[in-house]
Amino acid sequence: MSTNTPLLQTIEPDDTSTVQVPSRNTTSNTRPAVVLTPTNNNMASTPADAESGIAGILKQSAHPAALFCLYFFRTSAIVVYILCGLLTDNYVLSTVVVVVLLAMDFWNCRNVAGRTLVGLRFWNQVDDDGESYWVFESRDPSRPANPVDAKMFWIALYVFPALWLLLFVVSFLRFSLSFIPIVALALVFNLTNAVGFTYADRDAKQRWANSIASSGWNMGMGGIGGQILSGAMKNSVGRLFG
Repeated sequence: MSTNTPLLQTIEPDDTSTVQVPSRNTTSNTRPAVVLTPTNNNMASTPADAESGIAGILKQSAHPAALFCLYFFRTSAIVVYILCGLLTDNYVLSTVVVVVLLAMDFWNCRNVAGRTLVGLRFWNQVDDDGESYWVFESRDPSRPANPVDAKMFWIALYVFPALWLLLFVVSFLRFSLSFIPIVALALVFNLTNAVGFTYADRDAKQRWANSIASSGWNMGMGGIGGQILSGAMKNSVGRLFG
């Protein structure tokens, strides 16, 4: 029996050590569950989930403040117009608030949102002879705009004039003649930005295509043949975007 005692004493620590080894494995097995818990909070950062919400769109935007202000002013003008027409009969208050929001939206879209989100600007300039003409500016084609910013900008540029046109038809059918001038002013502001930025985008694409045509064809085909092909390429591209 005296020989069994040291054996039992040596076996028991081995047994406890063998018991402790799976305990370490169990703790290591439970760690991935603990680590995986926070990753569920970051699932909204994926492109598929980010596009489903406003917060995700602003997160993907390169200029979230400009994008937010663009939709804020445009949405606020329509919401205030509808609520004032339903909840109050104060025509002066409704007109002042809606016109101020429309003016802020027009200025923001033309000078801030268009330049920041898509890299486009336009304005009307009068020369010394009294002749007015439109001037278009665009960013360098080698630095394209953020796709989310560009998509949301063009959606806002074309959707909101359609909404104001629908409100114009509704006001006309309801014989709300006093509110028709407000909607007409909103259409003028929105359509001016839509047409201006559309032509600015076409002008930018045309100039970019012409520069590529002139540089590429002149480098690849020298002499008279290169000039002829370059001129044909410019005319075809100009007709495409003109």
